[in-house]
Amino acid sequence: MEIEGAKHGATFGAQNYRGRETVAGRRNQQSKVTLIEKLITITGADPVEVLGANDANLRIIRGIFPKLSIIARGDTLKVSGTDEDITVFEERFTQLVEHMARYNELPRKVLDDIMGTSSPADRENGGEDSDVLVFGNAGLRVKARTRNQQKLVEATEASDMVFAIGPAGTGKTYTAVALAVRALKERKVRRIVLTRPAVEAGENLGFLPGDLREKLDPYLQPLYDALREMIPASKLADHLDEGVIQIAPLAFMRGRTLDHAFVILDEAQNATLPQLKMFLTRMGRSAKFVITGDVTQVDLPDRQPSGLMPTVAMLRDVEGITVVELDEKDVIRHELVTKVLKAFRELEKPTKQ
Repeated sequence: MEIEGAKHGATFGAQNYRGRETVAGRRNQQSKVTLIEKLITITGADPVEVLGANDANLRIIRGIFPKLSIIARGDTLKVSGTDEDITVFEERFTQLVEHMARYNELPRKVLDDIMGTSSPADRENGGEDSDVLVFGNAGLRVKARTRNQQKLVEATEASDMVFAIGPAGTGKTYTAVALAVRALKERKVRRIVLTRPAVEAGENLGFLPGDLREKLDPYLQPLYDALREMIPASKLADHLDEGVIQIAPLAFMRGRTLDHAFVILDEAQNATLPQLKMFLTRMGRSAKFVITGDVTQVDLPDRQPSGLMPTVAMLRDVEGITVVELDEKDVIRHELVTKVLKAFRELEKPTKQ
């Protein structure tokens, strides 16, 4: 995403959004407030999808920014108001276009979350940004978007071992990665360790081409995707090269002691009971462990049961361990994902005799 600002001839480093200031310093004689106008051109995403059918999203945005005049013509917005209000609008609208360009969908709750409802004064007082986990790339503000995601954040702050159980699309992995990146940036840990059972494709890691990281890439792509949104590319590459962020297959965790680390085991439903025992006992001093899993999507071979739910049942009441359960209400993907999950849940219910 690229933001071009004529005000200072500056380029701020994004790809899908350009703002051009056309009139500055227009003086409102009654209020003595300087008003400006900006033309904002939407690129990299369909303007109709961003603004909504019949400008439905635009009307919501206008309600969030009542002090601004926002007029849409084709792929261009003309925004009029104070410099302070336009700065806030510009930052959030950049993220909105970036989200649409990346995911090709814009659920209402994502729009509400990105555009926000607080005023610039609230932002200065820290009211809005206080719940931001990570300030990512291109102005991205990563924070918990649902009640259960917030429970996951709070659980990780209170407990050193957290299980996050929920269906696809509920943000459990993304939130866990954000928490890990925050802990690293705040120097609460020295490294991040990401691990995942490599069983989805039914292939042996040794027969895949490349070094260990390249062998694991297909299985760990969701974790990489999250990291790329939160850490600049050059710094992420350095962290991977220097071992600050480590990619460790679950099968190779045996014998390690993970201290001063934030460790994420993703797709834990594809781990057996012995594997989970081995993994959980790798925990060293000053370590955080987050284990995520979706018990409805087990890919283990036949007659090899998942060890996740027996482990959760056994450890649920242990002091220092917290279990957070997410559900369809936490889905932040396309609205149809929630409907698909409900349909499959009905299909998978045991037939009543």
